[in-house]
Amino acid sequence: MKLTVYGASWCPDVKRSRALLDREGVEYSYVDVEADADAERRVRELQDGARRIPTIVWEDGTFLVEPSDDELSARL
Repeated sequence: MKLTVYGASWCPDVKRSRALLDREGVEYSYVDVEADADAERRVRELQDGARRIPTIVWEDGTFLVEPSDDELSARL
């Protein structure tokens, strides 16, 4: 399973989702949308112009936006 987590270091929801992935031993790429303009554009593209984080994208193109721990765990 290949995941990309789009977020920002200051966001508590991003920290929470990353902690869950780390606890579960899930490998993922992390991209800071504040440091990478292309990443921010990608997130806005997925969300019809919004920029809600975390946005977690699977290699098949499916994604979750600001998932709860239960939502993220169910998707794993």
